[in-house]
Amino acid sequence: MQQSSPRLLSLDFMRGFIMVLLALESTGLYEHLSDASAGSWFQGFMQQFFHHPWHGLHFWDLIQPGFMFMAGVAMAYSLKKQQELGYSWNRSLKKTLRRSAWLFFWGVLDYAVRKTGLSFELWDVLTQLSFTTLVAFLIFQWRVTTQIIVCVFLLLATEILYRFTGIPGFDQPFTNQHNFGNYADLLLMNKINPDGWVAINCIPTAVHTIAGALAGKLFLSSKASKIKPLLVWGIICLTLGYGLDAAGITPIIKRIATSSFTLASLGWCLLGLAFCYWWIDIRNHRKHLQFFLVVGMNSIFIYLFFEIVGHRWFNEYITALSGGLMQLAYVPEMPKAIISSLCIFVLEWGLCYFLYKKKIFFKL
Repeated sequence: MQQSSPRLLSLDFMRGFIMVLLALESTGLYEHLSDASAGSWFQGFMQQFFHHPWHGLHFWDLIQPGFMFMAGVAMAYSLKKQQELGYSWNRSLKKTLRRSAWLFFWGVLDYAVRKTGLSFELWDVLTQLSFTTLVAFLIFQWRVTTQIIVCVFLLLATEILYRFTGIPGFDQPFTNQHNFGNYADLLLMNKINPDGWVAINCIPTAVHTIAGALAGKLFLSSKASKIKPLLVWGIICLTLGYGLDAAGITPIIKRIATSSFTLASLGWCLLGLAFCYWWIDIRNHRKHLQFFLVVGMNSIFIYLFFEIVGHRWFNEYITALSGGLMQLAYVPEMPKAIISSLCIFVLEWGLCYFLYKKKIFFKL
C-alpha cells in the first residue's frame, strides 16, 4: 500500500495568510488605517493594501494570484490522495466538475443579490477559479514541458485577443473601458465593470493554477532539490513580467491580467512558496502557525462568510454593537472604527477556531 504524502505545512500557512489578509480587508480595517494616517508615510505604506488603480503593481494585487496558485498546489495533493484511494481518471473528472460547478455557483451568488435586485456577474475570484481549476485538472497528467507550452499559449491568446480583435470602441488593448475584456463583458453580462475588472481574466490566470499544480507535483516527487526549481522559475517569471513592462511591450495591469502582470505575480508566488517551504517545512519553524492554519483549513467557508454574511449583515451589526459600547466610553470616531473592524475579525477568526477544534471542514 502506498503511504500518504506528508502534509505541506507551508501550503496551509500561505493559504491561511491570504485568507487572514482578505478577512481583515473585508472588515474595512485598511480603509480606516489609511484614513487615520492621512498625510504621513504610513498612508503610503497602507496603499500597498489596495489594488493599483491601473498600470503598476501593489502588494494587494498579489493576493488573488496567490489564492489561485495555492488552489493549484492543493489540487496536486488532492489528486495524489485520490490516486491512493484508487480513483479512476473519470471519477476524478466528475469530482472536479462538481467542484468547479459549486465554485461557479457561489461566485455568481456572491454578487447576485443587490439592493436594486438580482444581478449576474462573473468577476468574483471563485467564478474565475471554477475555470482555472478545470483547465489545470485536464492537463494535470501531461508532461511538464507540455503544460508550460499550454501556459505560453494562454498568455499569447490573451495578447492576441486584446491587440488584434479590433472591435470598434474596444480596440485600445490597455485602456480602461475600451479594451477587448470590456467588450467580452458586454457579450457575457451586458455590462462593463466601472473599476475595469474583466471576466476573461480567467484565461491568463489559469497559468497561476497550472503553475501551482506543477509546484505541488514537484513537492510530491522524489526529487531531492525542490527549492531550486521554484527559485529559478520565480526569477524567470519576474524577469519576463517586469521586462515586458519596462520595455513598453505589455504594461503590468492587474485589472485585466495582462501577460506581464500574470508572469510578475507568478514569480512572486513561486518565490513566496520557496521561502515558506524552506522556513517551515525544512527549517521546522512552526511556532504561531495555528493562528493562520485555523483560517486556511476552512478557506472557502470563511471567504463566503465575510463576502456574503459579513458584507450584508454581520459587519454592520458588530460595528453598531461595539461602536455603541465605545461611545459610552467617549472613544473618538477613528479609533472606534479601527477597534470595531478588529472586533469583527476576532469573531470571524473565533468561528474558524471553533470549526477547527470540532474538526469541521467545509470543502467543495
